[in-house]
Amino acid sequence: MTDAPPQGQNMRCPRVAILGLHLEANGFAPPTTKQDFEAECWAQGHAISDMARTTSHLPLEVPGFYARMDATGDWTSVPLIILAAQPGGPVLQEVFDEFIAIVEQGLRAESPVDAVYVCSHGGSSATGDEDNDGTLVATVRQIVGPGVPIVVTHDLHCNVSERAVEAADALVAYRTNPHVDHRERAAEAADLIRLMTGERRVRTKKAFIRMPIVPWPATTMLSTDGPYADLLQLGQQLAVPPILNVSVTAGFVLTDVPKCGMTVHVTADADKEAADRVAKQIAQAAWDDRDRYFAKLISLDEAVGLAKTASSGNCPPVILADVADNPGGGGLGNTTWMLRALHDANVQGVAIGLFTDRALARQAHLAGEGAELQAVFTPNETEFSKRFDCVATVIKVSDGSVIGRRGRDAGREIVLGPSALLRLNRSGILVIVTSLREQPADPSTFEMFGIDIAQLRCVVVKSCAHFRAGFDEFFTPDRIFEVDVPGLTSNVLKNFSFKGLHRPIWPLDADTTWSLPAHASV
Repeated sequence: MTDAPPQGQNMRCPRVAILGLHLEANGFAPPTTKQDFEAECWAQGHAISDMARTTSHLPLEVPGFYARMDATGDWTSVPLIILAAQPGGPVLQEVFDEFIAIVEQGLRAESPVDAVYVCSHGGSSATGDEDNDGTLVATVRQIVGPGVPIVVTHDLHCNVSERAVEAADALVAYRTNPHVDHRERAAEAADLIRLMTGERRVRTKKAFIRMPIVPWPATTMLSTDGPYADLLQLGQQLAVPPILNVSVTAGFVLTDVPKCGMTVHVTADADKEAADRVAKQIAQAAWDDRDRYFAKLISLDEAVGLAKTASSGNCPPVILADVADNPGGGGLGNTTWMLRALHDANVQGVAIGLFTDRALARQAHLAGEGAELQAVFTPNETEFSKRFDCVATVIKVSDGSVIGRRGRDAGREIVLGPSALLRLNRSGILVIVTSLREQPADPSTFEMFGIDIAQLRCVVVKSCAHFRAGFDEFFTPDRIFEVDVPGLTSNVLKNFSFKGLHRPIWPLDADTTWSLPAHASV
């Protein structure tokens, strides 16, 4: 389906319920609490509509959906609840139960509605429900009945269940990684709702295939080039009438639940045979190409060597990705492996962000700009995070609020909580310390502290892929290096003790076999 709005439809004025849950759950991270959602986004009722039409902290799909619905005709929004938290462990069951209760109460009170838009990440889990995303869509279907269209948008790192696919009329997943098409995919969801509530009242037919593949490391799931990019391109080549949407989702293996794995979901205009045919072609291509998912990581020693060479001016600046401590995948943003190594090597011209340490950020605020303090990074050690002490100077403090300007976070309010820029006295390394976890997908998270990125010799980002779309004006792909150090989002699967995955699955089980099903599901 193209990004153009539908043409020539005699559209009604549909009442559309809007709800969703954004959480990418890492099964190896601490549970996600209600406070985690409140720090990022817990929005209910008509406040959602107000925020959707201004700059806010809502997931970017929500303003994208509103903008397309507003542009394509009359409609009535029925906003119920939108939750979003930084990726972390499974959401506490009582928090998810509270969310579901609000959804149920709101839908029943507002019934009848003509359609439902579910804006969810799709990679969630709860401490008592491994398929809470499926539970959400199934609950909505039970309330609204079989005739009301339900359209779902998902991150491409979603873990899709057959139950969710069966309950929804269409699933629309991102097609970019780094993710920069939130608004476009939400607009596509709006177009589908217009088609299904318009004069012709399109009724979709779907096909769904799951492959026993967990594509990893995340650095091989870029949409610009590589094996996953090729699958996305094939999907769009095949997305011609009667095909309405092709979504190829890579999944998120660290959720560690049975539904993890790569999936193909095809939505067609009343043509199940066409949907099956396209889904099978893509699924077979994915399986045949599975050997291309290899890690391209460098060691910590290699990273320090590159930084020292760049610091000396003997090569262009470099950006080092601390992919194993990516808050965008459930990392805590507080490992010190790279910080310590670069400091010990006395590498000059380095800035590191975003380091999450609420206590240290508070200490810097209390001390004030210009003050010298004994900085203790990660005082409470874990398997992944080791303590690091040094003398530092507070360069700048901030409330941590900024509007993104590039890539994934362009036009979105980024909330870091009370934050500070520290300079380590001996090495001169700059470290951005925040109260709230957030991966630095946008250069504004550095620039808000007065850092001129173009003048740096080395930038270290606690991120995996999204920084590429934000920092690409400073670093070409050949100057980007992913570093293999310990962390909750390591790109090396053997570092994890998986318990929930459905086995066998490739590449964890090298002898995994698979063949196309006779018929696609649903």
